[in-house]
Amino acid sequence: MKRPSPTWTLVMSVCASSLSFVDGSVLNVALPAMRQSLHASAAEIQWVVNGFTLPLAALILLGGALGDHQGRRKWLVIGTILFGLASLLCALSRSLELLLIGRALQGLGAALFLPNSLALLNSAYEGEARGRAVGIWAAAGAISAAIAPLIGGWLVDHVGWPSIFYINLPFAAAAVAVALAKVPEARDKEKAPLDLTGAILATLGLGGLTYGLTLWSAHRSLSLASGAAIAIGIALLSIFILSERHARGKAMIPLRYFKDSCFSSLNLMTFLLYGTFGSSLLLLPYVLISAGGYSPVEAGMAMIPLSILIGAGSPIMGKLASRIGPRIPLTVGPLIVAGGFLLATRVASDQAYWTHVFPAVALIALGMAILVAPLTSTVLIAVDPEHTGMVSGFNSALSRAGGLFGVSLLGAVLAEEGQALLAPYAIAMVIGAAVAALSGIVSFIGLRHVSVVKRHAAAAA
Repeated sequence: MKRPSPTWTLVMSVCASSLSFVDGSVLNVALPAMRQSLHASAAEIQWVVNGFTLPLAALILLGGALGDHQGRRKWLVIGTILFGLASLLCALSRSLELLLIGRALQGLGAALFLPNSLALLNSAYEGEARGRAVGIWAAAGAISAAIAPLIGGWLVDHVGWPSIFYINLPFAAAAVAVALAKVPEARDKEKAPLDLTGAILATLGLGGLTYGLTLWSAHRSLSLASGAAIAIGIALLSIFILSERHARGKAMIPLRYFKDSCFSSLNLMTFLLYGTFGSSLLLLPYVLISAGGYSPVEAGMAMIPLSILIGAGSPIMGKLASRIGPRIPLTVGPLIVAGGFLLATRVASDQAYWTHVFPAVALIALGMAILVAPLTSTVLIAVDPEHTGMVSGFNSALSRAGGLFGVSLLGAVLAEEGQALLAPYAIAMVIGAAVAALSGIVSFIGLRHVSVVKRHAAAAA
């Protein structure tokens, strides 16, 4: 029987991954309307974001492991269906409590489909074709993320914010249909036991830490409740790490990989960069709407250069990085992003888009276009093939955890309104620039060995 073309796997991966990209980009332009409609506090509106990110960050490792052991296509389909149903629940919700339940279920669904989407893509391509496919994957996600805020902004203005969640349904349906009809199943031949204890510890630890940070930033003081939650979260995460050391064959992530400077630096860079990028990407449209007088549609249009440049540049950089190695793009890209964040501090209510907003967005987009595809493809070839789902999940978990902590610390900014937003916003962007620059330095140091570049080049040959 003729094997299906790997192109179908790419189409499926794009449809599935676009769910997360689209959902995040649409939500960013809808948050001010949500806060007003639901009469939500700064802490509560943070949980509209973190209610999704927490289960995603905590359970995405388990989602990757389930795919590696029981079938990547199987768990991608289950996760995508769950995400679609949860999106429908969010669309039908009329209370903050029901919305948060739907967001948590969305996060659970994404934890199942995201790592398995990339793992299936990784197994379908080899060498330079893999770098090009990952570039196309990143570009398609960026393009969908560019279109979604325009549609979402129009829906917020004319129909209401609950309607934005309907955008996810066609992507989910397409991903499931292509996966079942055209994508072959893939799994690890050796089915090691699943680390359910690790998953529970990671979830509770991240939950406690996130809850404490959210309370701390929203109230601008460390209370007994926030301090206790942070301490409990740190303790549980420490126990999680200790349990992973003794889990051996069933560990969520084999700790031996951290002895490799390439693997460690890639994941530290991911945590730092995507943490600051995700929180800044949420903050900029929020400030444009709340302090700059932009409508949701105008805020969505303001972010279009970000998606266009990432979409155009990612396939080129994916192919180029497979030839020259990842060190240069993963060092230069974050430094350019840092420059964009610094430019973004100039945003104010009485200044033109083309002179103050566009240069910052364009520079951030250029930096991300340089690094997105090389980072993704390098992470996937940094470990044994049978662990691609698990490691893809781990890297995605770190990016989401970074964003989780970043958003948790934005309470002091989101608590302000109007012109009072601008000063704390500028401070947040300066901190974001420093963290982005640090991530570039991590890449430069961690990928300095010639063997890393040779390994990358050999994989592309």
